[in-house]
Amino acid sequence: MAETAPAPATIEINDGVFCTHFKEVCDDCSFDGREENDAFFGFDSIDREGIEAPPAIVNKDGVYQCKKHASTSCNQCYGWKKQITRARTAAKKAGKK
Repeated sequence: MAETAPAPATIEINDGVFCTHFKEVCDDCSFDGREENDAFFGFDSIDREGIEAPPAIVNKDGVYQCKKHASTSCNQCYGWKKQITRARTAAKKAGKK
């Protein structure tokens, strides 16, 4: 019987899905959350650079919050839709589809 690799552990930070290294695309984990994050924010999936979450800690309620502002819904640190939009624009300019 062939062994299968366990699914990578994921974390959710303000509706964005990342690996435990705070990366949307991680070679160490063999994780790619771009398609899921694109779909959640209403985008079709395209080949774009992955985004990274800034340093975060888990608060007493078990929710990730940014270290810089101590907020669980920090738009400055966790503005995923804006960051994904920028990554998509850069990918389109680079000729990726």
